[in-house]
Amino acid sequence: MTLLPLTISFVCAPLSLNATSIHTLDASDSASSCDTRSLWSIVWSCAVTLFACTWTAVHPNIPGMNEGKFVIISRRLSIMILALIAPELMITWAVRQFFSARAAAEEFNQAFRSQRAPAYDSHGDISESTATLLSDLPESNGGHSRSSSASVPKLSKFKKWTVTHGYFAWMGGFILYVDDKPRGTLNPNELRQFVCKGSVDMPVITEADITDKSKGDALSKGIAILQLVWFVAQLVARYFQNLPITLLEIDTLAVAALTCIAYGLWWRKPKDVGRPCIVHWKPTGSPSDLAYDNAEILSSNRCCSRYYRYLIRRLVSLSGTGVFISPHDVHSRRVPSLGGYGRYHDRIVLLIGCFSGMVFGGIHCLGWNFLFQRHADQILWRAASLGIACIPVFFLLGSGYVILSGGVEDGVKVLLWSTAIIISFIYISARVTLIVLMMLSLLSLPAGVYDTVAWTKFIPHL
Repeated sequence: MTLLPLTISFVCAPLSLNATSIHTLDASDSASSCDTRSLWSIVWSCAVTLFACTWTAVHPNIPGMNEGKFVIISRRLSIMILALIAPELMITWAVRQFFSARAAAEEFNQAFRSQRAPAYDSHGDISESTATLLSDLPESNGGHSRSSSASVPKLSKFKKWTVTHGYFAWMGGFILYVDDKPRGTLNPNELRQFVCKGSVDMPVITEADITDKSKGDALSKGIAILQLVWFVAQLVARYFQNLPITLLEIDTLAVAALTCIAYGLWWRKPKDVGRPCIVHWKPTGSPSDLAYDNAEILSSNRCCSRYYRYLIRRLVSLSGTGVFISPHDVHSRRVPSLGGYGRYHDRIVLLIGCFSGMVFGGIHCLGWNFLFQRHADQILWRAASLGIACIPVFFLLGSGYVILSGGVEDGVKVLLWSTAIIISFIYISARVTLIVLMMLSLLSLPAGVYDTVAWTKFIPHL
């Protein structure tokens, strides 16, 4: 990714627009002057910013066993597309994971730090934990040595868990092996219960070890943030110099503003971890059903209905309402791609998600007075922007009613679900309308759009 260079040069004053006669330039017109920009440069700047705020910001869960590069990249592309279409849902997912990771770290510290000293005094010769990398799986030794101490949890080497540990556990960082064969991925609650019962050893992994598995670093994150800062600086400068802004730039600003919030919430989440750690099962037999064992089968005679329900379940998982576990997730022994969280602070998550949706629609209202070719297009843009900004309010009121009432009757529940489906269709229609109008506006832009910012005007001089 290349950062657009900031060049300081002496340029002529920007052209002024006539209040009664608006000149437009077609997309085929080219501007070769040094103080103008082209349509390609506008699209490229927005594309680079969107890429920095989606592809690099998304922190996917750990992939399943034997999944190829194509499947992993395709899954990440689908998440990136969801982030472009509905970034407010991406924030909800990130908030869910943040609260879940923090809660997991607190629960592990409370459960095991008080037991560390007595466990060490009574069993001073405890060996190393059996948590290892999946790629470093040792040869089978019959499992006899592991089952000999099934009743004693090994806590002598327990290190304080951080939010990074919590993220790693929720994203599928620990996989259970029974008789040297993969059994399934453990969530933090299952791992903590098995350690307390002595069924598995406490995994010994430091934050530095987890960070070493991560493919993200402060440099790549810093470059993405600098690209965003440069993009926003240009828009602010254009506003102060009364230069028009394209609808594409407004939409890019809206998506970037929300994905950066998710970026901050995922700052300490490991990125692109390829393999989980192995946790060996010590007792004889096998554990009962795990959290990620039961898949939801979408059986339907109509193919369109089946795919519609699949899409709805994916959106529900992304919104933090519930995790959808597909048969492929169970077969691959991985955490669902849009899961990896528990139910913590539901009201705060709901409030943040709805507020993010209102901000997303509010930013699109910046194009309220954009110079459309047709008045009907302007009305559609205004209506769609207001719809996206107001829909989260209705969703918040409905959810707040359910929370405050402590439960609703079946008839009221059906009514609320029906209303939620209708609102979802309205939101999708409004979002599609904005995207179509945004693309059509590039065919004929106001002449002032191609003028560049005169940065020398911001330099104090006599």
